Amino acid sequence: MMDLWATVPYYTAYLSKALLAKGVDVQVGSITYYLDTACFSSRGIKLDPGLIDVVGRFHIPQAPRRIFKLLEAMLNLLALCVRFAIRPPDVVHVQYLPMLRWRVPVDLWFLELCRWRGSKIVLTVHDLLPHDTAKAHQKTFDELYAMVDAIICHSEHIRTRLRGEFNVDVSRVSVIPHGPFFYDLPETKDGQTARAFGVEENQLLVLWQGIIFPYKGVDLLLDAWHQVEAGSSAACLVIAGTGPAELLESIREQVERLGLRQVKLHFRFISTEELVAMYRQADVVVYPYRAITTSGALATGLALGKTILASDLPVFRELLRNDENALLVDPAQTEALADALVRLIKDAPLRERLASKVRAMRFGDESWLSIAKKTVETYQSALGVRRAP
Repeated sequence: MMDLWATVPYYTAYLSKALLAKGVDVQVGSITYYLDTACFSSRGIKLDPGLIDVVGRFHIPQAPRRIFKLLEAMLNLLALCVRFAIRPPDVVHVQYLPMLRWRVPVDLWFLELCRWRGSKIVLTVHDLLPHDTAKAHQKTFDELYAMVDAIICHSEHIRTRLRGEFNVDVSRVSVIPHGPFFYDLPETKDGQTARAFGVEENQLLVLWQGIIFPYKGVDLLLDAWHQVEAGSSAACLVIAGTGPAELLESIREQVERLGLRQVKLHFRFISTEELVAMYRQADVVVYPYRAITTSGALATGLALGKTILASDLPVFRELLRNDENALLVDPAQTEALADALVRLIKDAPLRERLASKVRAMRFGDESWLSIAKKTVETYQSALGVRRAP
């Protein structure tokens, strides 16, 4: 299981745990996740990055951490090359190849070595292309998608795009849903989380949470919230997460320019315990994305049985039905997004009806065991593939 930079640590951890439960001999090629050093160990996962696992164990400023992380990754790749040249695994399941974003083909060379030694390559598509880069990496990802033996994506919509935009043979593509995170954490008895984030006791909590990127639509949400505040002060919007410094500053400026008083910005890493407590206290969670391949944040909202307001996007529509288990709107239509927010804030029975339908979906361990079963089937299919050299 290859995620050497711990780019998608929770996905890797939950999937590996479920595969182990299914009897698969999994070696998890990842380093310690520096923001949550117990991410893997708390789920019974022993890491095997290749050679060393040092950088993630210490709090190091961002710039030197990236340099050290790169050096560590190069040493680990070299060690894995030597090991796999001697004893290759049956399958190398790739979760993320971060160096492709900088057009450094070292990851691809490693995969070619694995193929030469007889390993089958399975790739999970978390992002069709690196976010907010347009088509700059199209050629590199054309090459990546062509060289792997099997691809896992999380929706039929992405499978269709793989065929249409990258000419991928869909017989090599398995559609396996994205599993939920954090449902397994114990429920805290601390009822102070909302007030700690600046929400008053008599206010409803509307939550946006995640790593902040332009495609996630925080600016669209703030434009709509301006209309919400004009008619009511019954709710408070909390935006929690981190992201590029220039984007965070742009959001601060937008909040100030619009004169928003019921918006609380928390631009920092949110621990998993704090995040789950915040989700559980939220009355509404909102996902106003412009585009999406998959969403761990949505999986968290589903796992915790929340009232959901999301963008009307094909990927979301595979899990959500408008006015059945969520409200779906075009977030670029400010009035529509604002109207949906107001409707949920004012209508408690509607919130409960939508949330009850989400809870009935039963996201949790059962989801991951089903995902693991389908993943094993993908491995078996890849191992049966005879491909020309």
